[in-house]
Amino acid sequence: MLRGMDFAPSETLQPLLDKIQRFVTEEALPLEPTFVGGSFRAMLPELNRLRRRVKELGLWGPQIPKEHGGLGLTLLEHGQVSELLGRTPIGHYLFNCQAPDAGNMEILISHGTPEQKKQFLEPLARGEIRSCFSMTEPELPGSNPTLMATTARLDGDHYVIDGHKWFTSAADGAAFAIVMAVTNPDAAPHLRASQIIVPTNTPGFELVRNISVMGHAGDDYATHAELRYTNVRVPVTNRLGHEGSGFLIAQERLGPGRIHHCMRWIGICERAFDLMCQRAASRELQPGKPLGSKQIVQAWVAESRAEIDAARLMVLRAAWTIDTRGLYEAREQVSLIKFFVAGVLDRVVDRAIQVHGALGVTDDTPLAWFYRQERAARIYDGPDEVHKMVVAKRILKKYGVTA
Repeated sequence: MLRGMDFAPSETLQPLLDKIQRFVTEEALPLEPTFVGGSFRAMLPELNRLRRRVKELGLWGPQIPKEHGGLGLTLLEHGQVSELLGRTPIGHYLFNCQAPDAGNMEILISHGTPEQKKQFLEPLARGEIRSCFSMTEPELPGSNPTLMATTARLDGDHYVIDGHKWFTSAADGAAFAIVMAVTNPDAAPHLRASQIIVPTNTPGFELVRNISVMGHAGDDYATHAELRYTNVRVPVTNRLGHEGSGFLIAQERLGPGRIHHCMRWIGICERAFDLMCQRAASRELQPGKPLGSKQIVQAWVAESRAEIDAARLMVLRAAWTIDTRGLYEAREQVSLIKFFVAGVLDRVVDRAIQVHGALGVTDDTPLAWFYRQERAARIYDGPDEVHKMVVAKRILKKYGVTA
């Protein structure tokens, strides 16, 4: 089962990882204090300067195929890059591999028509525009994506879209949305919805608000929006793939996307772990007695190290399986890493905040930002409970349990 599995960076990947790590340390981390407590939109000139620098260094779009202007890394290779970028909240954005744009690029590459690629994919891959993915609805459970009230009815050579969405990440400032809407209401549950590209300047597209998450609504890319679609008319040619294939395309998108997220979370864990250890070593409870001399803190350090290392191996194995055997063969592993790594992230960041004391809940470190933004890791892309249930049912079926 494990034959041929090798996670060591290749001779060509290692220099790339070293280059990226230097960039993150020297160029990205110094911007964090401004980002964590401030406005994303106000930082755009500086962020765009660093994005140009990433292009100059030949590091742009690690996950994008070379023919579309990227580095063409495998999922396993990009996972190792993603961990390095995850150490800072702005890492993925600077390299144009941020969600939801990375996933949208993937499905446009796989399912887009030549016209769609020219109009939407090419400027997205160049970093000239942003996009969003509009799927979750406030009135229906996101844990069951086959339940959806947003509709797209045919009217001649156009779709007319009506619906209510929320937690559409990065919709503020996006040039287009990829919308999941029911086009075939009488079909089987997994064949009812389609994915349709909607430019955000289309009449009837309304950004209702940027949702406040733990007291922070954010702006521009750093947001989660509530949207309404009211008689939104777009050409049928804006549909991705065949009618009714929206759920299938979403599953294709989510598999690699979970690898990206999980490796980003491990990068966050490593950053939080580093900050926790620095604090434990430097904070004195009394002269000559650092916080790290306390056994409870030592236990947190040991537990965090073990959990992070275990999580990394699980994710790299899942990425390797997708690369070598396909997404179908990795489906159980993908569910396992989703809830396991999200739990590790939750615990490690929480321990780091606790070691920092009151400082940990301020914006003087990135820990509070990580906590309020990433607590949702156990909810989005399928809550922990759903992934545990799916994996358990699959395992128990082998033992004769069919309920």
